[in-house]
Amino acid sequence: METTTRSVDPPPNKRSRTASAKESSEQSANTNGVGSNGDEQNEILDPIATHVLGRAEDWSAAYRDATPYPHGIIRDFCKDGFLDEILDELKQNTKVKFKETDLFRFYQSIDLGNLEYGSELAKKMPCLVKLKNAVYSAEYRAFVEKITGLEEGTLTDEVDCAANCHAKGCHLLCHDDVIGTRKVSYIIYLTDPDPIWEDKDGGRLELYEALIENTISNKSDEQAGQRFVPGALPVKTIVPAFNSMAYFVVEPGVSFHSVQEVFCDRPRLSIQGWYHAKGCPSKIENATLQRLKSVGKGEDTEGEFQPMKTDTSSTGNEESDVGDETNPLTQNDREFLMQYMNPAYLSEESMEEIRSRFEEESSVKLRHFLTEEWSLRCKEACSKEDERDKVGRDRPALDYAIGSNDDWKVIGPAHKQRFLEYTKEGPHSRSSSSAGECLHHVRHTLFESPAFGRWLGWISSLGFPLGQRGRIRRFRPGLDYTVAHYGILTTHAVLDATLCFCGGNGDQCCFDEETNELIGSDDDAVWESGDVGGFECYIAADESGEDHGPDDEYDEEDDTKLLSVSASDNTLSLVYRDPGTMRFVKYVGIGAPSSRWDIALEYNVEPNEDSDDENEAPETANEGNL
Repeated sequence: METTTRSVDPPPNKRSRTASAKESSEQSANTNGVGSNGDEQNEILDPIATHVLGRAEDWSAAYRDATPYPHGIIRDFCKDGFLDEILDELKQNTKVKFKETDLFRFYQSIDLGNLEYGSELAKKMPCLVKLKNAVYSAEYRAFVEKITGLEEGTLTDEVDCAANCHAKGCHLLCHDDVIGTRKVSYIIYLTDPDPIWEDKDGGRLELYEALIENTISNKSDEQAGQRFVPGALPVKTIVPAFNSMAYFVVEPGVSFHSVQEVFCDRPRLSIQGWYHAKGCPSKIENATLQRLKSVGKGEDTEGEFQPMKTDTSSTGNEESDVGDETNPLTQNDREFLMQYMNPAYLSEESMEEIRSRFEEESSVKLRHFLTEEWSLRCKEACSKEDERDKVGRDRPALDYAIGSNDDWKVIGPAHKQRFLEYTKEGPHSRSSSSAGECLHHVRHTLFESPAFGRWLGWISSLGFPLGQRGRIRRFRPGLDYTVAHYGILTTHAVLDATLCFCGGNGDQCCFDEETNELIGSDDDAVWESGDVGGFECYIAADESGEDHGPDDEYDEEDDTKLLSVSASDNTLSLVYRDPGTMRFVKYVGIGAPSSRWDIALEYNVEPNEDSDDENEAPETANEGNL
């Protein structure tokens, strides 16, 4: 994904020292006192408020008692007015770099590790240099060791921190921060306190409970040898209050956290960093980065392939019921498919064109795929539930479980994915009216039918599918996503067929011929822009086994994008996916026009002997338009 550079614009210089009303219960200790015995602090620690070091026992006790894992929050961290000076320095002397991958979207400013004493930039930013020197001093590192329960001398003098800006729409998905020798993670919040930052503004630090993998049991000492994953939903959130410092020990399979999307127009500014130890943590193989890259192929696929349905009726006229090489569909097939599919995709001319495009590019995008009747039925049902839940169109997502019920289950774990899956089994009538029932009927009646199998096999040149598997999913704005990881790699090639429903008309967008910029601002253009996420992206997996360094988890340039398919209403995308290709659905932001609803299927097909292994898929899926 592209990387750009823009000027940083911190919030106005109107800052109150009022602490957030959302303070955690375990951090209720008074922070208005002075250091023990009123002693003067070491000069290097001058930026830090006098009460902080003197209340080490209070911070330590609160840290130990915090859930879902030990963590702490120190309010009024720096002396009054000091962070105002830092904000002014950042505004006047730095730029921000836009960064985005499947895991995050944010702006990164200056790397404080490169802010060398005596340099021209350091001379322009004396307060930032003082803060860096203070938090990485031997005295303050010893204080951090004490309040987090670490042995004396654990933390080294390595400086690893940066100034970050989460503007509206920015986010960071669930991870445990374990990379290399990181030992303690901290965040110093610079968010504008006027008005006080509230839940409706987003940008909260989200903490997750560690659950035993493949179970819903909580962690216990007796099961310490088992691997743990985060739950699908955070169990605690922390508002990024100005001049507060959040911190926790980085531990593989334990310190799961994320940064909620920023919902408001004010930037969430912070200094994010880590203290390092001399060596890597134990059980580093359980870290989210290692887990995402070490799971075996097929470990996280949607179960075994199920056979396609077989024909249950015949006209009795064998000649009319058998297709041929140029016309694979029988009259019965056409009559059945025309109940659901746009007739334009059933003409011989259209099928030939689709087949030619798919053979050339291994992907195709078919707009207005269902008939008007079924398109309208599905669209109205999905829209009704979005309006009931009040999601999308910049409405803050404050309820993590919104839309979940006995039929729609929240699917995790959060370091790999979060979305709702329709799980209701049993027959669904043609007249069903709910979104789940409509999509279930289309999936099982159309996409598992032998007639559709013959149509699909012919237009893809891959033959009748050997089986199918998949899910009915809902990606709610402000909440849901999937992440690229090795567990979704298949052991052999599959044909992905994804029918999407979302806000908009499903029309193809236009681009300016000279500037190549998107024209228009309607719902279709919003999805096409990619700014609100919801697109499905295919990337090549790095199966070399090489370690690319500590930034590997968050380096968007390491992944090779092969194909990007934007969300589009009533649009079927077909993609031939080989075993070396991963895919993900980008986090759907609250600015999206709606949820992304889809029927996502994989068809087991015979290997394509003519497929090119050199990853020459296009940037966007070929269009099949009416």
